[in-house]
Amino acid sequence: MNFMAKNDKVKYWLKTADQDWKVAKHLFEKRDYSYALFFGHLTIEKILKAIFTDKKDKTAPFSHNLVYLSEKAGLELNDETLELFEEISDFNLEARYPDDKFSFYKKSTMEFTENKLEQIERVKKWLLQSLQPLI
Repeated sequence: MNFMAKNDKVKYWLKTADQDWKVAKHLFEKRDYSYALFFGHLTIEKILKAIFTDKKDKTAPFSHNLVYLSEKAGLELNDETLELFEEISDFNLEARYPDDKFSFYKKSTMEFTENKLEQIERVKKWLLQSLQPLI
């Protein structure tokens, strides 16, 4: 990706984030709640990488931690968003590496997942506002 212009890199991250968001919604419809949350995480991760790339004109950090990515992108998060980013970051690991009690799968009910996806969508819209001229 190093040979791409900055705007092309940003558009790449945004396109793949949009694709991941569609997958998250599809998985929710199919009642695969834990992986819907995983793809919700990927959506926010990639938008943060788009913001980082836009602001810094560098390759985005190789990290899945949303708090770390937002700090590197120079975003200031309020306490509520910081807590949400910490929780969403956990979806990345909990969906892929379940504990022996499968507690994340059990916690990922329809109601829990629907609520978290709504929160993710609100954050997604907020983050995309900073990239408005590029979208």
